[in-house]
Amino acid sequence: MCRRFKHISLWVGIIVTMVLTSCGTRAPRYDFQALAHAAVRLDMDIDEKDNHALYIEAARWMGVPYRYGGKTMRGVDCSGLTTQIYKKVYRKKLKNNADDQRTQDCRKVTKGKLKEGDLVFFHNGRSKRRATHVGIYLKDGKFIHASSSQGVIISRVNDTYYKKCWMQGGRVK
Repeated sequence: MCRRFKHISLWVGIIVTMVLTSCGTRAPRYDFQALAHAAVRLDMDIDEKDNHALYIEAARWMGVPYRYGGKTMRGVDCSGLTTQIYKKVYRKKLKNNADDQRTQDCRKVTKGKLKEGDLVFFHNGRSKRRATHVGIYLKDGKFIHASSSQGVIISRVNDTYYKKCWMQGGRVK
């Protein structure tokens, strides 16, 4: 009797495995610990449809100090941050300064059409024709960037300063 039960349970296990794997659909793999850590560091809800790799990588950079020309965790500037995140998450190489990223790596996107991963460009108030600052749009009006005074932080595109200095959004080609 016990031997027969083992035999039946083995066949049931095989059939269930075949049914679940034969349709070609698998439950997506999530690193729930990394996502939870990213959600806390970024102070954002991360949904199933979001680009998890982007949020996890962005969270790794939070708090890194600002360093002009920097591209490492020891110090980074705004274009260095966008370059490194794009390299890791999207496997794309971006130019090394904000205005070159705007003019050579992107096509223009309006603020209302921004999508996760788009670049956001700002001028410094003096020269409104040249981007002097860049960040990566996440969602809900928030973007990650390297602030010269605070290091890598999250800000909102509609904060007073960024609203005044807004230049354009850019979708990487």
